[in-house]
Amino acid sequence: MATRAEQFDELVLDAASRMEQRAGKAFGDVEFAVEDVPPSDPAPWESSDVPLGRLFAAQGKMPARIVVYRRPVETRTTDARELAALINDVVVEQVASLLGVDPHDLDTGYDPDDN
Repeated sequence: MATRAEQFDELVLDAASRMEQRAGKAFGDVEFAVEDVPPSDPAPWESSDVPLGRLFAAQGKMPARIVVYRRPVETRTTDARELAALINDVVVEQVASLLGVDPHDLDTGYDPDDN
């Protein structure tokens, strides 16, 4: 029996795997991580809203890193289906930002207003 945190991690990995398949070679070297909550100091380009995920650009030999914040995502959903859909949308948004494309180009089912 997996914990809620382990189930969340699996959903992030599933979404990341789908994005890697869709983006192909453009995807490159990207690390995915889950943290419970975002840091209390938002990046200058972020709004004052609590972020659900964040992209950290590659630096030197360090690959790009996409972080999904578990608690903020969980509090915005009421069931497992909504949770999986929101995690997918967060991953799609971050990968699209990394690649400089529209999220709909990566996932035609992307609908941030549906969550």
